[in-house]
Amino acid sequence: MQDIPAPLFAAVLTPPRRMSPRAIAIVVGLVLVLMALPGLTVFSVGALPIAGLMGLDFLAIVLALRLSQRAGKRREEVTLWPGRLEIVFVGPKGELSKANFRPTAVRLVIERDFDERTTGLKLKSGETESEVGAFLSPDEKASFGKAFGTALRQARAESVTSKPGRPR
Repeated sequence: MQDIPAPLFAAVLTPPRRMSPRAIAIVVGLVLVLMALPGLTVFSVGALPIAGLMGLDFLAIVLALRLSQRAGKRREEVTLWPGRLEIVFVGPKGELSKANFRPTAVRLVIERDFDERTTGLKLKSGETESEVGAFLSPDEKASFGKAFGTALRQARAESVTSKPGRPR
């Protein structure tokens, strides 16, 4: 039986915390009350189209909160072994997609803005490019990029020293 080597690096990236269902109910209730007061005033004056538009605004806010909740279910699982890098992207509805790279053939590209804040992390291998952790804050991207870059260099070093015919 062949032992499966432990990964050199493993991380699960998730978006910032989502609001709880109770918090969403509180926000929706508060917005409803705050929009109902002027809405009733406008309605009593006879400006029905304005009241209808305020109702559409309320529906847009509720829809935005629901979409935000759904997007919060995304995650990315990054696992690095000496000979393989695997990224599993899990979408908001649970759909999976994978990207596999060889650590010796992939480059970690860290994009920065004019203030040197990390704005993006991309993995490039030939023509293939995958963005990692797009939903992370700049500080989280910088921290992940530093840790992952160190592990990627270690994987490359182990891959080179473990090739047959090479001295260790």
